[in-house]
Amino acid sequence: MKKFIQWMNESFAPRMNKITRNAWVSAIQEAIMGVLPLILVGSLITLISILNDFISGMPNLQPISDFSFGLMSLFIAFLTPYFIMDKLKKTDRRLVAGLTGAAMFLMLLAPEFTDEGAISFAFERFGANGMFVSLFVGLLVGFVFYQFSKFSFFKSSSSLPDFIIVWFDTILPITLLLLGGWLFTFVWDFDLYLVIISLFEPLNQIGQSFVGFVLITFLCVFLYTFGISPWALYPIIFPIWVSGVEQNAANVSQSIQPENIHVFETMMAWVWIGGMGTTLPLVVLMVLLAKSKHLKAIGRVTIVPSIFNINEPVIFGSPIAFNPILMVPMWLNGIIIPVITYVVLNLGMVTIPSEVLQLWYLPVGISTFLVNTDFRGLILLVLILVVSFIIWYPFFKVYDNQKVKEEATE
Repeated sequence: MKKFIQWMNESFAPRMNKITRNAWVSAIQEAIMGVLPLILVGSLITLISILNDFISGMPNLQPISDFSFGLMSLFIAFLTPYFIMDKLKKTDRRLVAGLTGAAMFLMLLAPEFTDEGAISFAFERFGANGMFVSLFVGLLVGFVFYQFSKFSFFKSSSSLPDFIIVWFDTILPITLLLLGGWLFTFVWDFDLYLVIISLFEPLNQIGQSFVGFVLITFLCVFLYTFGISPWALYPIIFPIWVSGVEQNAANVSQSIQPENIHVFETMMAWVWIGGMGTTLPLVVLMVLLAKSKHLKAIGRVTIVPSIFNINEPVIFGSPIAFNPILMVPMWLNGIIIPVITYVVLNLGMVTIPSEVLQLWYLPVGISTFLVNTDFRGLILLVLILVVSFIIWYPFFKVYDNQKVKEEATE
């Protein structure tokens, strides 16, 4: 175990962090972060809509959600090439790249034009269903713009203003990209949107399967215990989450049972209690049972953030990261808790979430109830907390005794 930890610390973790800091990966992360406030607006509308069951005459606020969360793919198509140019130090053309990404994305949605000049889109393509398409478009536009940024029609000694030079130097990549979109969509009548979606569909199906759910959850927890941000996996995970919950909502609107368990709402309600890795039980053990002054102090400091699902302080303060004694139970939580959650939801014992509610910072228990307003979900939460306490306890006692001996020696 010692050699494994050393290899992870000296070899694996630095490589993973290098990937996370890669301009292309970090650009996607920034793009997703950029749309999160709009997703949160959609979550707040969902929260307010719950009042419809108790208050008659509530106004229909759904259009607010439609024009925030419902347009997220369009926003990402703009933000991804924008941040790629930013990360690659081509800030003079990031705005043009973003606008080109949005234009190309709209073109690939295969809009229909009427003789009267009206244009119509399939609105669902703007939302989570189009995430993979928007990321594909964003990366393609970013790549083309970066390659053409190495070429200029003007010499470095040109007296023309920089913005004029950028205008002319970006004409060629814009033309090539939009020409390609025009050929596929309007000349060859080829729905590239559907092709891209079909290519990524196997990934989505794997992510929604039992094995995919458990494996991805464990992988995030595993990386986190080595101080590696799971953001490295978000370009893959996030589209699975948002498209899954959107499909669940569509099913419910057609009186069909939701099927996608691997959504963010499931994670925040039952899998990540106190934060990724289900660390709230460990913090409670520190507060109530720790004999070590260090762990008692860490528990008191981190209990409030943990209740609001923020666990960076306990991950790096206890520490759990790079601590073999506490890493193992967190890995076990990363396997056992998603297994229990998936089985219970799949058997229909608790309602699968079907509305966007990414308010992960709500206190534990409240967030669990709001994702589906099913009281049975609170029973599942209690079960998971009990199981997690059992997992954490023996490892906590070993570590606590170790810290007590260290403190006595000091």
